[in-house]
Amino acid sequence: MVQRKVLVVAALLGTVACGKGASPSTAVTPLTASASQEELRTLWQRANAEYTRGRWSKAAPLYERVTLEVPPGDTLAIAAHFRLAECYFGQKSQLQAAREFRKVSDDYPTSALAPDALLRAGDAYADLWRRPELDPTYGKTALGTYQELLSRYPDTPAAARARLRISELEEMFARKDYKTAIYYYRLKAYDSAILYLKDIAATYPRASVTPDVLMSLVRAYRAVNYPEDVVETCGYIRRYHPTTPGVDAACPVVRDTAAAPAGTR
Repeated sequence: MVQRKVLVVAALLGTVACGKGASPSTAVTPLTASASQEELRTLWQRANAEYTRGRWSKAAPLYERVTLEVPPGDTLAIAAHFRLAECYFGQKSQLQAAREFRKVSDDYPTSALAPDALLRAGDAYADLWRRPELDPTYGKTALGTYQELLSRYPDTPAAARARLRISELEEMFARKDYKTAIYYYRLKAYDSAILYLKDIAATYPRASVTPDVLMSLVRAYRAVNYPEDVVETCGYIRRYHPTTPGVDAACPVVRDTAAAPAGTR
């Protein structure tokens, strides 16, 4: 049994994660596989050799074979599921990859690979939504998956990377909604445009497009003659986005002449 543990340790130390996932470490547990030690070692090495060369279609069935040769909860089987998911991702089968990553995170939540698997599941969904103008369903699923990671494994390196991914997705959501708002604005459907613009500013205050959103909101308020809202929004822009191009023209500073000292008017 000691010899078998040594073989598995060597196999796991020789693996390298691909894509956005980090190279995860795994603890070793005893194996009770039907395959012999030599067969399992050879199978794992063959899978890793194809994997490191980016030959996903050849590596995938080998990793799948590993999952069948060892007990489901064994560390090597979990690592094989993780690598199998990476192979699907490499073949642009993102939905299949997401399901396999979720299998690792959901079926083996205490595994060292679970946080990384949940991160990569989110990556798989995010990869299906690369352009803001497309249906955002997969983007929303990716966002929910990253948020789940923050909830389940908040202090892990995977969670830190998920926060960056969330910022990227929020940027895309903000841009998508901004395009919709501008569409309504050009149709002179100002009330609808205002609703979108206000929601973007409130939901994605740190998005790079937010200063432009606020400037558009000022223009929309002027179009429907809402002077108080113009003043309020201009004040917000000057306080939080003072370097926004065009802010001086859109939000001129009004001096209170009534309060000016005599002789200075």
